[in-house]
Amino acid sequence: MNHLTLLDGGMGTMLQAAGLGLGERPEIFGVQHPEILERIQRSYVDAGSDIIYANTFGANAHKLEGTGHTTEELVAANVAIAKKAADGRAKVALDVGPIGELMEPLGTLAFDEAYEIYAQMVRAGEQAGADLVIFETMTDLYEVKAAVLAAREQSNLPIWVTMSFEATGRTFTGTTVASMAATLEGLDVAAMGINCSLGPEEIFPLIEEMRKWTDKPLIVKPNAGLPDPATGGYDMDAAEFGRQMAKFPELGVSILGGCCGTTPDFIAALAALPDANEDVRPVRKRGVCSASHMTDFGGVRVIGERINPTGKKRFQQALRERDFNYIMERAIEQQDAGADILDINVGLPGIDEAEMMTAVVKAVQSVVSLPLQIDSSDPAAIEAGLRACSGRAIVNSVNAEQDKLDTILPIVKKYGAAVVGLTMDKSGIPQTAQARFDMAEKIMQEAMKHGIPKEDVLIDCLTLTISAQQEQAVETLKAVRMVHEKLGLHCVLGVSNISFGLPERNNITTNFLTQAMWCGLDLPIINPNLKPIMDTVVSYRALSGEDVGCEAYIERFANVEEEPKSGAAPKEMNIADAVLKGLKQETADLTEKLLETMSELDVINQKLIPALDLVGDKYEKQKIFLPQLINAANAACAGFDLIKLRIAKRGGESVSKGKIIMATVEGDIHDIGKNIVRVVLENYGYQVIDLGRDVPVQKVVDTAIAEDVKLVGLSALMTTTVDSMRRTIEALRASGHDCKVMVGGAVLTADYAEEIGADYYTKDAKASVDVAKEVLG
Repeated sequence: MNHLTLLDGGMGTMLQAAGLGLGERPEIFGVQHPEILERIQRSYVDAGSDIIYANTFGANAHKLEGTGHTTEELVAANVAIAKKAADGRAKVALDVGPIGELMEPLGTLAFDEAYEIYAQMVRAGEQAGADLVIFETMTDLYEVKAAVLAAREQSNLPIWVTMSFEATGRTFTGTTVASMAATLEGLDVAAMGINCSLGPEEIFPLIEEMRKWTDKPLIVKPNAGLPDPATGGYDMDAAEFGRQMAKFPELGVSILGGCCGTTPDFIAALAALPDANEDVRPVRKRGVCSASHMTDFGGVRVIGERINPTGKKRFQQALRERDFNYIMERAIEQQDAGADILDINVGLPGIDEAEMMTAVVKAVQSVVSLPLQIDSSDPAAIEAGLRACSGRAIVNSVNAEQDKLDTILPIVKKYGAAVVGLTMDKSGIPQTAQARFDMAEKIMQEAMKHGIPKEDVLIDCLTLTISAQQEQAVETLKAVRMVHEKLGLHCVLGVSNISFGLPERNNITTNFLTQAMWCGLDLPIINPNLKPIMDTVVSYRALSGEDVGCEAYIERFANVEEEPKSGAAPKEMNIADAVLKGLKQETADLTEKLLETMSELDVINQKLIPALDLVGDKYEKQKIFLPQLINAANAACAGFDLIKLRIAKRGGESVSKGKIIMATVEGDIHDIGKNIVRVVLENYGYQVIDLGRDVPVQKVVDTAIAEDVKLVGLSALMTTTVDSMRRTIEALRASGHDCKVMVGGAVLTADYAEEIGADYYTKDAKASVDVAKEVLG
């Protein structure tokens, strides 16, 4: 059996009970009152905690701006207090929370900025004597990647990560449990898991899912059930918490603790649990992912080949002119056509390939959710692409040359990617299947020496055109079968090469593709926009049993319309398509075209707003997630901006649909949720007066009166600050100003919103828009 490692419980709620005031920073309060902090942390050690968290959660440079304190100062002091409380009986973790700003492309925080902020904290923590670093309460997988790389490259501390999920199985930015686990497994963190936001029962199915994707030690640190905004407390006592946590060790979870609302009594209840069952070892799934989408290695998965300048003059022009809109359109086309992974190749003479790879990866990820394959022979470009990629990617490629293996494989290992191995070396492509097999085996063995699991080694036995080397088609198929059956590896092939130079190429390509899939090809690199090619893949999946019940086949072919005549014009993109896909330039161009025949207000009310409504409906039904919602809102903004500029040039009236105040209430310093709502409201045409976070009650009232605002939005994340929300609403009512108030935040419920006098409870940005429409039109 595996001995349980116990963490501590809630810190913020314990500090509040000990005198932490509204709006005070826990990290500063702890240094000013070291005896209080030490007493709390010692009580956790006495209760059985093996690891306690230093009081450093928000001690990053961004959050400390304007406080007069530095990261180094607060980290050093708080780690020292924790070490004194531990007194050699427990280890001390540097506790690191989110920076507090949305990462690009959702927000403005660049990856390198996030990296430097985390690096500063980690260096300070190691210098202060922390035993490990734990990144907790994270919601953005790209931010997690910046944090982990900063810790890996700037310290020698063991790295643990926990993210916060909603009951849907996603973080509020759309990250899935599978994507988190696969990415962090690849980055080789020491342990991973879930903390905050949910109670034990809600977290259990998410941990079951996580266990399918990783063998790493798992961490569970739930809240004490659900918060009660009326009392500021939680609905679970220590005994019930211990009872609900008892099933986690049975699942093999070996690291347990508590988050919001838990106390030393809760940790004492965990100390009575049996050891973790180390015999729980399900077959681990593998795959590659973006933050919001997992493509598992199980069956035929299509790699789209169209983002590649080779032989494509228009694509070469797009790269040279930095026409990322064109490239984004190619990505969207392939996703819509059924690709599972997108290959990204930007190799072109005369450009900085590493810089261009970064730019293209960011552009593509802003409009599609598919995982990426970084395609280059340049180590700098490969590393740049992997660093920019949110999720877990494939590197295409290495070959059997030893210097190539020694150069590329360490990069693959560092970023936790899968890798394509080409069965060739300096002497070229072998003529026999056996020689290609031998090279595949060498590549596999070298990858494993670098710590890359064989399941992440994908072999390309290489396709040669039959118009020049007809006999090589059979050798390629033989090699694929040998690699698949004898080595048990996944196989990749650039299929279309087989028919190069021949008429009616699809006849040859589809036939070869079918034979290759039967031999073991499961990752064909093809053009998914070619219907006969994708029809072949869909048909094969039905024949192989991968498409259970032939559901996908039936969906594709049951209601096939008559094929369009050759040369028929493709369907033109409309403004709703452009907004939904997050294409800013197309939205602006289509808006300009519509303005030739429609008035500004008609374009807004009949085109842009309905397009955003469609996006909002998909978001509400969980068909798209926060990244797509924000991208669509920003695309619509391109149309609104064009209209505003046109009106301003002729001196017309504003097209604003009305003013809305947004504010995070007094004492609460969390504003990401409020910022998301602001962005979406602005892109619906409303003028948002953003008062920021920790906003005094009177400032909200004074602004509402001075600006004659008819709708006020208030946000609170903490149970201790919802009373500030109540006081703000009461002050607005007492002022006599005629306005409606909508409220939102993680700790709120519709019942409590009504209890404190709010007119509306809004659970997300879409709900806020619905309220704005009702109040302001």
